[in-house]
Amino acid sequence: MDMDKVYNSKEVEKKWNRYWVENKTFSAKIDKNKKPFTIVIPPANVTGSLHMGHALNVILQDIIIRLKKMQGYNTLWVPGIDHGGIATQNVVEKFLKKEGITRHDLGREKFLEKMWQWRNETGSAILDQLKMIGCGLDWCRVSFTMDESCSKSVKKAFIQLFEKGFIYKGKRLVNWCPRCLTALSDIEVEYENEKSNLWHIKYPLIDSGSYIIVATTRPETMLGDTAVAVNPDDKRYMHLVGKTLKLPLVNREIKIVSDYIVDKTFGTGVIKVTPAHDITDNEIAKRNNLEIIEIIGINGKMINVPAKYLELSVEEARKEVGKDLEEAGFLAKIEDYVHSVGKCYRCSTKVEYLMSEQWFLNVREMSKKAIDAANDAKTVFYPQSWKRPYILWLENLRDWCISRQIWWGHRIPIYYCVDDKDSRKNCKPIASFDKPKECQYCKGKNFMQDGDVLDTWFSSALWPIGVFGWGENENSQDLKYFYPTSVLVTGHEIIYLWVARMVQFGLEFMKNVPYKDIFIHGIVRDKYGKKMSKSLGNVVDPCDIIEKYGTDALRFALAQSAAPGRDMQVSEESFLVARNFANKIWNASRFILMNLENIDKVDEDIKPAELADEWIITEFESTIAKVKTVYDSYNIDVAAREIYDFFWTKYCDWYIEVSKIRIASSDINVKRQALTILVYVLKGTLQLLSPVMPFITSEIWQILNKDEKIIVESVFPKTKASQFLESLEKMKTVQDIIVKIRTLKNEMNISSAVQIGALFNILDELDENKEKTVKENERYIKQLAKIASIQFGKNIERPKNSILVVADGFEIFLHLKGLVDIEKEKSRLLKEIVIAEQEIERTVVKLNNENFVKKAPKVEIEKIQTRLNNANVKIEKINKSLKFLE
Repeated sequence: MDMDKVYNSKEVEKKWNRYWVENKTFSAKIDKNKKPFTIVIPPANVTGSLHMGHALNVILQDIIIRLKKMQGYNTLWVPGIDHGGIATQNVVEKFLKKEGITRHDLGREKFLEKMWQWRNETGSAILDQLKMIGCGLDWCRVSFTMDESCSKSVKKAFIQLFEKGFIYKGKRLVNWCPRCLTALSDIEVEYENEKSNLWHIKYPLIDSGSYIIVATTRPETMLGDTAVAVNPDDKRYMHLVGKTLKLPLVNREIKIVSDYIVDKTFGTGVIKVTPAHDITDNEIAKRNNLEIIEIIGINGKMINVPAKYLELSVEEARKEVGKDLEEAGFLAKIEDYVHSVGKCYRCSTKVEYLMSEQWFLNVREMSKKAIDAANDAKTVFYPQSWKRPYILWLENLRDWCISRQIWWGHRIPIYYCVDDKDSRKNCKPIASFDKPKECQYCKGKNFMQDGDVLDTWFSSALWPIGVFGWGENENSQDLKYFYPTSVLVTGHEIIYLWVARMVQFGLEFMKNVPYKDIFIHGIVRDKYGKKMSKSLGNVVDPCDIIEKYGTDALRFALAQSAAPGRDMQVSEESFLVARNFANKIWNASRFILMNLENIDKVDEDIKPAELADEWIITEFESTIAKVKTVYDSYNIDVAAREIYDFFWTKYCDWYIEVSKIRIASSDINVKRQALTILVYVLKGTLQLLSPVMPFITSEIWQILNKDEKIIVESVFPKTKASQFLESLEKMKTVQDIIVKIRTLKNEMNISSAVQIGALFNILDELDENKEKTVKENERYIKQLAKIASIQFGKNIERPKNSILVVADGFEIFLHLKGLVDIEKEKSRLLKEIVIAEQEIERTVVKLNNENFVKKAPKVEIEKIQTRLNNANVKIEKINKSLKFLE
């Protein structure tokens, strides 16, 4: 049972990673005798590499899978990669740009060859990183959102939705990225507050000599105005509704219309209406039958405008229009203004609203079913606070723009007949898995496929059924057994992009939700609560943490902070604490194994022989119950902290220390008795901790159990009613005395190793049972508080050269003779108070200096505040010590 003196995380991790993969530990097959527990991984982007948020997500999933496997479920965790659409195409286009060519130079077919080449060469890097952190995935089932099986699912879903009339093509206002040259769905647009201006523009009334003032953040779009609008209840403008204005710089006549959507409090209460480039304006135009004039092209340049503005970028046109308005006397004023600006979620380019012919999916019916599923608890959020915003989003969801003007992705399975040009208008688009052989309308033989691809999230929405071959066989045995999956673990940022879409498609195609539980975790932030980003220089790379502290340290640090739905803060200290915990586990286990060397075997029956045995068994049983409860409700952070507290504080700091008395015994039976319970509790704790820290627990478990199953295949500890509840109160009495003696010795600067004598004066109010408990277990006090001798008595007077501590019905006098000169110690402590008071005075002066506080770096101010706090704490401690000396 040899264990290395120091835990070598690198060697242990390499060993167990290889073992789990080679032995297919997490591969799953249909077993009708077992209940399945399934997770489909949120597929990482093919361009991705492991970052801290991704590490958190997969670690939480792995904890759940390992736990459920130990609880007897037939677990399956499906790995996979997402093709990434726009993001992946952008990466490859950048490589081409360095070679001086574009995708258009290559043509679609050759470009896609380059894409597949890049995917095959680099696209699996993220999977290797998942293996590195110990993910218990079924590596025989790796899926890719553009592999043959998933592609069949995408085509099948599209065709079914098209044939039901849910998918249609139309020209509508869409979010458009001028950089990626593609439409985006509403949830692919990210909003940021930006400093800008509010331009107040005079719009002259015809035949009146007066004007109306319109406030706008986009003066360049006025070139496409076809009306201005006021609220019908706004008394300032009611009399002007129906009047005609002359549009500045363009001289086009436009009407004043009324609409309740106009906010009377924004600007002047009058808004310009540019139907081709604003969603609100577009709705107003529909209700008022207004003309739609497009003035921004797909490349973000101006079109259909006076010659001087043609081909200017939006920003350039804004400057020119602002300047011309001012020169012509149409500009009333400009104000500073902060507003929300939409940007492409992939390249951060400002998004424009453009009129564009696209494919749309009508989601009303699917949204209603998803809402009903949430209200009927068929899908349950952890935490529940996410249910309401999820439902609100579904209630207000517009039709989904599902087409994208890129080449990398699932090409839309729509074919157009190109024969019989004269009758082509009668040949409707045909949805088909493959190119049709004959046009059902004109009997033509030649077809052209739609050039657009589907939104990446369309294929992602089919992920829970696509990975089980739904596209090839909707009655497949895998699909019947493993679907619906058990839980989805994800961050809140993709609840709308992905979570809701999967529920919609699951109910549409399988008549069942894709998962019941939705476990939402927060974002990993730095120690100051800031989001990690390269620009801030605060990114913590999980691979660097693994190299420095070990994988189990990374896993534990993230798990113990992962409260459902809440963002977490991590720092170097978080991982250091976790690494120290791993070392503690190793050292405690090694101590026990070293003492087992002369023991042929420990007892099979767990029979407590004394108070500490009963206490640790009771605490262990309580920990099992708590950990199981919080694990099952996805409070993994609480589980990790409970195990940490039990193992470090109760098992190591108390029980192992108390057990050393018996381990040192010359009686082999006494020694075996102590080691039996030490091993029993150690094994159980390793099992509780195994889902969180699988490497170190697997290694120690195998050393302890050479011929048994590996830990992840063992049975998770079961809860049982405790027989020794009274031991908790008894042990607490003894611990209270030990802690108070230790604290007093520390306050008096007496080494914890120094043995001193103690008198226990029994007070009248002391309960007889407590007195009995202390007397029966005085050897614990001697061992842990380093007390040479204990005398019990009543009405004992305090001896000279002693200090007093009161604990649970006892006055305890500790002999100081020869250890501390009380008068000298008092004098020394009083001098220390003076020094601390001087420090307080200096720091308070600095912190009260407004000029200093304004100019000093934040770090410097924090240092001074720390000095002030430390000085106050020091005085508090010294006063306690002086009290002891009275």
